[in-house]
Amino acid sequence: MAESFERGASEAASRYALAVFDLAKQAKALDAVEQDFAKFAAAWKESADLRNAARSPLIDPKEKAAALTAVAAKLGLSDLGRKTIGVAAQNRRASELPGIFAAYRALVARERGARQVEIVSARPLGETEKSAIVEALGKQLGAKVEAETSVDDSLIGGFVVRVGSRQFDASVKAKLDALRLALKSA
Repeated sequence: MAESFERGASEAASRYALAVFDLAKQAKALDAVEQDFAKFAAAWKESADLRNAARSPLIDPKEKAAALTAVAAKLGLSDLGRKTIGVAAQNRRASELPGIFAAYRALVARERGARQVEIVSARPLGETEKSAIVEALGKQLGAKVEAETSVDDSLIGGFVVRVGSRQFDASVKAKLDALRLALKSA
């Protein structure tokens, strides 16, 4: 199963993201690099081989950098996008790419005056449902909201919203787990 690309960023990933953000801002390429990272994230989610190669400690960092840069070039990423991936791989940080991309996306959202949120639902959300959730979150957070959505069948029903380190869980799975815990302690 493809793992979620949206996870909290480590300190190292945050530093890489900030460096790329500064370079992209100077080059007036914030949106272009964000699109680069979205393309690579899609390939990452789709390909277990790509994830395994990026994480493998057995592959020489220079070879890994060359391979990941070639994948990035094949995907049509900009020069800055390709270099970011190559530098991360060469510095033994290829496994940090999901965190780097997530942290970068959050920085770009903040630059636009928005908050980046992740909505994980039991089934794909329709536009009306997504809009309603985004609108409610915007009112609650007092800011414009940019949402990434994904699907996790194990939730059974409902959704989970992640905003930074906070999480709101309105899933059937969470309610069943709470009920199960209440029954065990009764």
